[in-house]
Amino acid sequence: MLKPPVSEKDHEQGAKDATIVLLEYGDYQCPHCGHAYPILKKIQKQLGDDLLFVFRNFPIEESHPDAVKAAVASEAAALQNKYWQMHDALFEHQYDLSIDGILKLAKSLGLDLRKFTSDIQQSELFQKVENDFESGVRSGVNGTPGFFINAQPYYEDWEYDPFLHHLKGLLRPK
Repeated sequence: MLKPPVSEKDHEQGAKDATIVLLEYGDYQCPHCGHAYPILKKIQKQLGDDLLFVFRNFPIEESHPDAVKAAVASEAAALQNKYWQMHDALFEHQYDLSIDGILKLAKSLGLDLRKFTSDIQQSELFQKVENDFESGVRSGVNGTPGFFINAQPYYEDWEYDPFLHHLKGLLRPK
């Protein structure tokens, strides 16, 4: 069971009244999350307003030394209303999540670099990332990507066809 439930503290894309709430605990440097990223984009496009997508940070620092830095960068971008743009850019440039790489992404997204470089040092943003991680631990996540559908863990195949088929099976008849 998802702990805590999805709230206004989360980053969400889609209709608030969607039938399906798909939450991912992800790590920007994880190759499996990188593989899942375009699959999730296709699923979002396919399901449209029937899907609310939520992302929570679950950086596995022991395996991915740049993951926390990338997660904090996404939160800093959120302070300039560019969370999802940074989220996408981090996955699309997963090969370079060094501070220089992240600053290039911030610049390419038109972020105020002075504010961004100050924000990425805020302890509150590190705490937000830590809170996401801890919520994943409490919810039983032990690797990435970790998926929850309507607050229930999903351990099945998340390749496009089986994942989409499973999600479509949850839709209300129209």
